[in-house]
Amino acid sequence: MARTKRRLRAKPGWLANLYAGNARAVIGRGFRVIRTANWGVIATGFFEPVFYLLAMGVGMGALVGSVPGPDGQPISYAMYIAPALLATSAMNGAVYDSVNNVFFKLRYSKLYEGMLQTSLGPMDVAIGEIFMALFRGLLYAIGFLGVLAIMGLVTSWWALLMIPVAVLIALGFASVGMAVTSFMKSFQQLDLVPMVLLPMFLFSATLYPITVYPEPIQWFVKAMPLWHGVELMRQLSVGYLDAASGVHVLYFTLLSVLGIAAVTFRLQKLFLR
Repeated sequence: MARTKRRLRAKPGWLANLYAGNARAVIGRGFRVIRTANWGVIATGFFEPVFYLLAMGVGMGALVGSVPGPDGQPISYAMYIAPALLATSAMNGAVYDSVNNVFFKLRYSKLYEGMLQTSLGPMDVAIGEIFMALFRGLLYAIGFLGVLAIMGLVTSWWALLMIPVAVLIALGFASVGMAVTSFMKSFQQLDLVPMVLLPMFLFSATLYPITVYPEPIQWFVKAMPLWHGVELMRQLSVGYLDAASGVHVLYFTLLSVLGIAAVTFRLQKLFLR
């Protein structure tokens, strides 16, 4: 108890009001819930990119042939879209976990309202919930990368970094997804989520090079977060890194920081008036 009080005194006043240093309590609750969850439903997030890979990468790939890779060398179409599908899987898993689950807890079960009546702060709740979305994304990334390795679609040990990058992508989308969810008031508004995700998936150079677009549209695509995730995954899959790789990492780092800050202040505004 004395140690906890010393930690709280060491924090700036504004941070002490937001963060109690006990996000592990929220994470522990999340894992207890997972143990009783329907794992068949959770596993669907893993099979979706695998089915896309078989249908588009293997099936259509036989018609497309080879395409230029990140380093300019020709690669198979399956190798081209596989990293993009991993990035998309990280996005989808993080968004749906941080939107649908969070919306129910926020508006119906009133779980967060109860949590914030304890010693927990809004940042503890935000970090704990986002961590659980990342855990789900981590499982998908490990499983899908294993499929890619079995199919011979990764050619470099750099591809192992696709796992932490998938977690970084999930962190960015989960934090922003949770922040957006805090403004939603009805189940009907959840229908807006796939209306945003589907176009982002189709037009973020996941299935074809960005060069097919006119230059003004290319700049618009490059502003979308999924494009940065897709490009970074492709570079890692063949072991080709350049200055743009750092830009992609920085993009998601800033997105994550802004998202976590937004969630924290929204929860504070909603429940700690």
